[in-house]
Amino acid sequence: MTSIKVKFRPSTVAANEGTIYYQIIRERKVRQLLSNYKVFPYEWDDNRSMVVTSQHSERKPFILSIRERIRWDVERLTKIDRKLDADGLAYTADDVIDEFNRYSREYSLFNFMESIIIKLKQNGKTRTSETYFVTLNSFKKFRNGEDIMLDSLTSEVMEAYEAWHKQRGIAPNTISFYTRILRAVYNRAVEQDIIENRNPFRHVYTGVDKTVKRALPLATIKKIKALDLSLTPSLDFARDMFMLSFYLRGMSFIDMAFLKKTDLRNGYVSYRRRKTGQQLIIEWTIEMQMILDKYPENASDYLLPIIRNPYTNERCTYRNVGYNINRNLKRIAEMVGVQIPLTLYVARHSWASAAKAKGIPVSVISEGMGHDSETTTQIYLASLDTSVVDKANSLILKCLK
Repeated sequence: MTSIKVKFRPSTVAANEGTIYYQIIRERKVRQLLSNYKVFPYEWDDNRSMVVTSQHSERKPFILSIRERIRWDVERLTKIDRKLDADGLAYTADDVIDEFNRYSREYSLFNFMESIIIKLKQNGKTRTSETYFVTLNSFKKFRNGEDIMLDSLTSEVMEAYEAWHKQRGIAPNTISFYTRILRAVYNRAVEQDIIENRNPFRHVYTGVDKTVKRALPLATIKKIKALDLSLTPSLDFARDMFMLSFYLRGMSFIDMAFLKKTDLRNGYVSYRRRKTGQQLIIEWTIEMQMILDKYPENASDYLLPIIRNPYTNERCTYRNVGYNINRNLKRIAEMVGVQIPLTLYVARHSWASAAKAKGIPVSVISEGMGHDSETTTQIYLASLDTSVVDKANSLILKCLK
């Protein structure tokens, strides 16, 4: 049987803090495992082997935090000991410490998330890996670069993370986006039996608020289409990509960027949405061809003038082009008096709104993509006869002439 005790080692300097350590005894061999926790001698109760504090002490929150971490460390050491014992092989106190230290290296939040990001990239889930990377960077900023153990993620930590975002003026949906990814990471660790589920997300918001309507009326779309931007190629290109997204039934920009020349056959574009994997077929119209004809054919395999050259970092090119388009769309918005932030995503909302007005069932596309779950909407879209949607699209495009 292994004995695990919490001990205190005073500093050699009387006025300084001492160090908490763990004494591990197995088969009469004694080993010590130092912690990073430091307290003053008066904050240690040797009889109860625990840190203590007074009701009015300024260090009370700090001491209570250390007490909680010590409890988790002892739980982790005990769990490691039980696992080694269950394996039925001979082990020593050094093995318990080695396993504890391995856990500390591999199962800190930063290290664990970085390993997930690598696996996501290896499995071809580039977009998901990018969202995990962004979330990790956000949490690193919150922690000022200081890593944290997975089992040290508490409700208090997550509430502080949420408050930190709010103080910086971050929108609730963006905060929820980060929090949901952290919850997915945490749940993965629980599933792998790395930690026990302490439900640290119970007091933070992980829902999705309905966003402010971002659809433009057809009259405004017509104004954008009619602008003479021939003297400003960057604005002209931004307008063309916006209109092309609208013409293509609100196709998302990532799907536009990665459309291949081979996806256009016999007057139809056939592609799978990157987000859902669902296949969509869209009639290729004269309006779409007129925009495409304005630009030289790409040297790359892609159809639209977004990723034009081969042998480039396609993801970086897609992101940079999208950033520049959205920046230029802000200038176009000023020209036509649009008050909402004009982005490529507005084209998607606008087509959805126009589609509803032209007879697409509410069960297929709700106004401004207002469904709580876009997945349901896309399932209905995929099940429709594409000619029904193409006919509605034709009616919408005629309104712009």
